[in-house]
Amino acid sequence: MVLLSYAIFALVLKENRYASRIIEVEQQQLVISTGPYAVIRHPMYFAAMLLYVFSPLALASYWAMILSTVFPILIIARIHAEEALLTRDLKGYKEYMQTVKYRLIPGVW
Repeated sequence: MVLLSYAIFALVLKENRYASRIIEVEQQQLVISTGPYAVIRHPMYFAAMLLYVFSPLALASYWAMILSTVFPILIIARIHAEEALLTRDLKGYKEYMQTVKYRLIPGVW
C-alpha cells in the first residue's frame, strides 16, 4: 500500500503540473480532469492518506498509528478550503465537480 501511494503520487505529478502544497490558482491554470482526476477530485490527498495510514502499519510503529488517525481530519479540512478557493477562482471547476462526484474515495466521498 505504501508503494501504491508513491505510484499514485507520481501519476498525479505527471498529470497535473499545477500540483502544489500551497492552495492557490495560477494564471492560465486549467482544470485537470484526466488520469486519476477523472476518478476522484483529490488523488494526491488520497495517496497521502494511504501513505500516512499504512506506513506506521508497515513499520509496526504503534505511536505513529495513533497519530495517523488525526491526518484524515486534517485532509478533509484542507479539501474543504481548497474546493472553496477553486470554485471561486478556477474557471470550470464547478462543472468539474458535477462531472467527478467524489472528492477522496471513489463511491464514498
